[in-house]
Amino acid sequence: MATYALEMKGIVKDFPGVRALDHVSFSVKKGEIHALCGENGAGKSTLMKVLSGVYPYGTYEGEIYINGQKRVFKSIADSQNAGISIIYQELALVPEMSVAENIFLGHPLLRHKIVDWNKLYKESQKWLEFIGLSLDPQTKVSSLTVGKQQLIEITKAISRNSEILILDEPTAALTEHEVEILKEVLKKLKSEGVTCIYISHKLNEVMELADSVTVLRDGKSVSSNAITEMNENKIITYMVGRELKDLFPYEKRELGDQILEVKNYSLREQGNRNKSIIEDVSFSLRKGEILGISGLMGSGRTELLMSIFGGYREKGVGEIFIEGQKVNIKSPSDAIRQGLAYVSEDRKRFGLVLGMDITKNSTLASLKKFMKHSIVDSALEIKGVEAMTKRMKLKTTNLETKVRQLSGGNQQKVVLSKWLLTNPKVLILDEPTRGIDVGAKFEIYKIINELAKDGVGIILISSELPEVLGMSDRILVMSEGKIKGEFSREEATQEKIMSCATGGI
Repeated sequence: MATYALEMKGIVKDFPGVRALDHVSFSVKKGEIHALCGENGAGKSTLMKVLSGVYPYGTYEGEIYINGQKRVFKSIADSQNAGISIIYQELALVPEMSVAENIFLGHPLLRHKIVDWNKLYKESQKWLEFIGLSLDPQTKVSSLTVGKQQLIEITKAISRNSEILILDEPTAALTEHEVEILKEVLKKLKSEGVTCIYISHKLNEVMELADSVTVLRDGKSVSSNAITEMNENKIITYMVGRELKDLFPYEKRELGDQILEVKNYSLREQGNRNKSIIEDVSFSLRKGEILGISGLMGSGRTELLMSIFGGYREKGVGEIFIEGQKVNIKSPSDAIRQGLAYVSEDRKRFGLVLGMDITKNSTLASLKKFMKHSIVDSALEIKGVEAMTKRMKLKTTNLETKVRQLSGGNQQKVVLSKWLLTNPKVLILDEPTRGIDVGAKFEIYKIINELAKDGVGIILISSELPEVLGMSDRILVMSEGKIKGEFSREEATQEKIMSCATGGI
């Protein structure tokens, strides 16, 4: 009988009124990258919290074996002592401490019970070089990008010489370059016998990196296979319980008149008037059109649209016309009054108030609609939100649920509800499916199609080329703050877009 680096057998975990894990079993060989896939709410995070000791022995049923030996974890420390490290999406770094201090947080290098700073910096430098980061170990973590912080979190985990490394959506906040660094690190760890559990919604990454994959659905393990026996469509079918014949359900429509026009728009960097973020950009949008905007990280996509919406720290220079009328937008409030809506790429930071319920979040941008004599009419508010959540197919027991308790896909539906209640003429969607499982993505694509059918002009910013190609009527490609290319749906290809995005033709 083969000895596995990890086996989880018959794991059952209940919460009040809900069975989150229902006899889940899977096994991983030493030095293997094992992908764990499933829709939001399928049980992936709960399963990993059992493995990492967040849910201690006695709060669940089932058995855990490490290298053939049954283990009992009564705490996170027990799991770490068994050689298990977990890297969550929500980073656990101390921003005001240095890179070196964060790497060795919880297991400092001591000499006579005092921190040996020379050794700490030397060891940190070694691990940073291993991971491929050119950083001074004394750099404050708060000064780093989110992507680099994610790589510091990974460095912190491997510095413990972990035998099993769990990565939860590790590339969600990384640039393309940082993703390549991470891929190389994982290959290096694999060659040194480290076992990795890789949780991701990005199935192209799963197919490229993983040796095997387990799929969870509704708290059950429905499939465990070698990656050679799988493809993206098979994984999706296992995840959602049905075949999604066309992941991008594009519908051809008759486009209406021009609804938005932007002329000669430029944006300067804060504190440096000589440096352009956006330079002399012009484009237009028609009613019912889905206009895709593609480009690499740092190309200026978000800055352009955020500035047009009045939400960027610096004011842009140029002309904006809505339905032929020149408008002056100084703030998001002005934009909303003119019929613009903006779904931010960071829904938790800019799209939602996590501690508030679904109703209050949904009416944040349209509260005046639900007021009588300057007082919110609660009955009218609930009626409006109920109708919108029904349209969004939001999965929730009641509208008083706090949005932090919802899955990523349902949180995004609340953000969409908030903006659709303003009855926008133009809807700007910035990375609308980031961190969302394939089933929820498909539902959001259908909502986008319905809105376009109703005559809403839609601008879709996305880093995922298949999404841009699959959903857009027309595509603009940005690079270094300029529009470098424009393609119709019929002529656009990944090669043409990437060529423009990287400074080619």
